[in-house]
Amino acid sequence: MSDLDLLTQSLARNVKHWRAARGFTLDVLAARAGVSRGMLIQIEQARTNPSLGTVVKIGDALGVSITTLLDYEQGPKVRVVPADQVVRLWHTDAGSHSRLLAGAEAPGPLEMWHWRMMPGESSDSDPHPVGTVEIVHVTEGELTLTVDGTEYRVPAGASATFEADAPHSYGNQGDVPTEWMLAVSVPPAR
Repeated sequence: MSDLDLLTQSLARNVKHWRAARGFTLDVLAARAGVSRGMLIQIEQARTNPSLGTVVKIGDALGVSITTLLDYEQGPKVRVVPADQVVRLWHTDAGSHSRLLAGAEAPGPLEMWHWRMMPGESSDSDPHPVGTVEIVHVTEGELTLTVDGTEYRVPAGASATFEADAPHSYGNQGDVPTEWMLAVSVPPAR
């Protein structure tokens, strides 16, 4: 079987699975994704190789990543992310950075991050969808967490949870680097 055939069959299986998991009819998913019902039928029957743009629209409508939709694996899932495959998504010249350690769809997107922030730096985040929750656990230094304009100090060894559907930011107002673990849970698409 070619790689293209494997991708087409994986996409078919995964779109069907996530559409059922979300309780969407073909018509509902088509409307949410801006894709025709006929195209969805062809995708779910593995009779077409849609464009990347179409796959992105379907993933967004289902609230899952493209990698989830194209995942080849079947059966019980255990995914080990080797250290050299951790994705660094944000960094500054001073040495601050964030790394996406792992993610899952359980039942909505769930991510675990490692952050390191140098003194005097900060990172802003736009509000996430309603129902999104974040959990931080500071391992070094002190995190200044600002949620909807209010500052909270989170020292090493302490944790904080918050509803992340408001503007929020992470900052280091101290004089030593701050490190923390961050889990983000986004509700499934409705």
